[in-house]
Amino acid sequence: MNLEKVVFGFFILLALTLNFGFVLGDIGNPDHHHAYELYAAIVVSLIATVLKFGDRSHMGAVLLATSLVADLQLLMAALVWALAVHVQGISDAEIMPSVVSLAGGALLSNLASCVLLIIETAALRR
Repeated sequence: MNLEKVVFGFFILLALTLNFGFVLGDIGNPDHHHAYELYAAIVVSLIATVLKFGDRSHMGAVLLATSLVADLQLLMAALVWALAVHVQGISDAEIMPSVVSLAGGALLSNLASCVLLIIETAALRR
């Protein structure tokens, strides 16, 4: 068993599940979407991205691209939320659909990354 591959897969799947946990719930209800959950999703997604930098294959490039998209969308979700609430004074309930939509886009990107990882793993020959 390759420990590097285990850690790599762990962080990719953890990024997906944390993102899913944030998105899950009523899109307009701020009680269903916690800021710390978004923060955890961002941190784990960034760690997963850093782990993807070492792979020089074509699949590695595609995995890196999906991870960068997820990072960008999660960071934009946090930025939109922070600016709307703390700068513009908009309530959480008003901005939450936009935040969850951005995190939902990151969720799709994380899902694509996991599917690609499963395809790559299934294609490996001993």
